[in-house]
Amino acid sequence: MMSESRLPKDRLLMSKFKLDALLDITLSINANLSTAELLRKYESILRDDLGIGKIILYKYGEHWEALLNSGFPDTLLKTIDVEKDLLCFREIQTEVAQKPFKSVDFIIPVLNNNIPSAFVVIGDIDEEGEGMSPLIKHLNFIQTISGIIVVAIENQRLFRETLRQEALRRELELASRMQMMLIPDNTRLPSDGRIRAHGFYYPHYEVGGDYYDFLSLSDNVVGFCIADVSGKGMSAALLMSNFQASLRAIFTAETSLEEMIRKLNTLVVINSAGERFITLFIARYNIVTRVLEYVNAAHNPPVVIDLQTNRSSVLRQSCVGVGMLDEMPWVRTDYITLKSPTKIVCYTDGLTELRDDNNNELGTAPLIKHFPNRKPVADNIGDLIKDFNITTGNQRLFDDVSILAIEIE
Repeated sequence: MMSESRLPKDRLLMSKFKLDALLDITLSINANLSTAELLRKYESILRDDLGIGKIILYKYGEHWEALLNSGFPDTLLKTIDVEKDLLCFREIQTEVAQKPFKSVDFIIPVLNNNIPSAFVVIGDIDEEGEGMSPLIKHLNFIQTISGIIVVAIENQRLFRETLRQEALRRELELASRMQMMLIPDNTRLPSDGRIRAHGFYYPHYEVGGDYYDFLSLSDNVVGFCIADVSGKGMSAALLMSNFQASLRAIFTAETSLEEMIRKLNTLVVINSAGERFITLFIARYNIVTRVLEYVNAAHNPPVVIDLQTNRSSVLRQSCVGVGMLDEMPWVRTDYITLKSPTKIVCYTDGLTELRDDNNNELGTAPLIKHFPNRKPVADNIGDLIKDFNITTGNQRLFDDVSILAIEIE
């Protein structure tokens, strides 16, 4: 076997060049050079040092893309469909005759677990020469250095994506905390006297489109509501925060509920550009007269439980949801007089759409099971949450869950 000292000088020089090139690329990666700088070094090695005239480097990340086109006409990029034309290659191609590769001399796949992660398309600078191109001796080296470059660039992309996801996660956490500030804390809700209230809010994602509120409108009048934006996510949460501010600005002891609903409808239509709507139940209760007036704008009908008889009824729809139509065609304000101690349980459809072991929707069964008793409504909600595993990874939970329970003596 020929010793290294007896190898031809040009082979020694080429071996040294390849080692130096690999070392340079490795040091550049460790120095965290940008994608553009790595590609410039890569192009220089192939064009300036190996004499390659035309190079295309395709890489797969979120999709196939051409990271580099040096020397080939842009029309070739538009002609080549990676999935259709290149994915069939698992080995280096030294003879490529079929379309669209007439101007191509070599196709070099870069594999990861035998799955292509990149392709190098090469046109030899000496296209007019006869015989076998001398470049063929360096194809494995090109494959190796291309693999190193592609992995480094993909790692940079994944790192940037990780940073972006982390920033998004922090923004969502902040948005979630801010949204929770819009929901009244139970410590601020009345817990003794002639009227008591307790709420529960559990967003399916970090932020949600549910909202409830309880307001003292005068010495003898309180108001409360519950609402649900169509859809989920950040856009639903933003619309709901705007809705909350608008509702609090116009909800008074004197303003008619019909007028409020029409104003809210106009605001939602403008703010959502007609793409979302809100279902809403809103009520006002006079502690002295014991009259409850309400409007149910296409929301889940709250359950009313007479605690003397344990009979339950529901407060049905009074009009369409706000934002469904440019103008509300009709709005009906309904009135009931609560002659006995009563519980009123408002909720969103995330609760009623929970499913049992037979995949049937539970409907209002959780409410009917837990609220017709003289336990405090806070205990009723706690028992319901525990019973249906709402906060402990219930796999049948597909939406935000909100409950606002009012107890009237």
